[in-house]
Amino acid sequence: MTPGGAASGVLAVDSGGSGLRVVLAVRGKARSAPVTSREPVRTGPRGIDAGHLLEQLLPMARRLTAEAGVGGIGAVAIGAAGLATLGDELRAELPSALERELGVRRLALVADAVAAYTGALGQRPGAVIAGGTGLIAVGTDLTSWRRADGWGHLLGDCGGGAWIGRAGLEAAVRAFDGRRGGSTALLARAEERFGPVPGLPGRLYPRTDRPAVLASFAPEVAACADDDPVAADILRTAARHIAESAAAVCPVGGEARVAFTGGLFKMGDPLLVPLREQLAAQLPHARQVPAAGDPLDGALRIAVDLANGELALPRDQRLLYVVTEKED
Repeated sequence: MTPGGAASGVLAVDSGGSGLRVVLAVRGKARSAPVTSREPVRTGPRGIDAGHLLEQLLPMARRLTAEAGVGGIGAVAIGAAGLATLGDELRAELPSALERELGVRRLALVADAVAAYTGALGQRPGAVIAGGTGLIAVGTDLTSWRRADGWGHLLGDCGGGAWIGRAGLEAAVRAFDGRRGGSTALLARAEERFGPVPGLPGRLYPRTDRPAVLASFAPEVAACADDDPVAADILRTAARHIAESAAAVCPVGGEARVAFTGGLFKMGDPLLVPLREQLAAQLPHARQVPAAGDPLDGALRIAVDLANGELALPRDQRLLYVVTEKED
């Protein structure tokens, strides 16, 4: 409790490519509706821009605390895309800024994949595959973290949306050329979406959002999979890649669980059926379970556990960076 008897709240933030989502919880139970910002946090020479994140977050946090009538914020957890490689400025500036502006003395800066893990499995050993435009797998035995893939569309993200979309477009241009491995069904869908194939390089290569454009074709591959063997094979191969990443990070012993989360898996059975088969083959000891929640749920779980002194997940400078100070 804070002075005057008002309960303190905890704040959870999910910062990604589509902007910020923020929620406040009191005693870990009463949860506000998410407050959102559609502006993604900028990335600058020093990585993720701490000033730009604070510019958006502070008014949202003050609004939520005022509406809830809480006396302060006991802990904050910020799940941020790119934290592992681009989070130096956040780690350097956010602890002091949030203490100064909001009185926060307990802060967790969380890689988006770790927030996804916690939302899906909580504080249990296992592996979580987070799939959307890209693809990353994270696992823990509760002593350390392991991650696989997440290398971006040029070097990896194998089995993710951009990977599937690119493979589908390759099959389309193979059919256009008359080469083996082509798909006339995917050729027709590619031309319907992007126009005549000879103009495809000019419409795709100059784009700064190429991964998202490639990923936009992935649902077309899934839509063809029932009747087109080339499309079905693309998804079987994607499932194998995804399971390989999960196998690389999942603890070997114990009662490990494996779950997947993210928009990629909304493609449904054309991807999920071969994925479940591959997970059973490559991780026979792990129990497949549905994800309990999303990355914002994971950030909230971390904030609550941090406030209560119950955070059992392993600390990591880049994946789960925790700053705590005892209150006076």
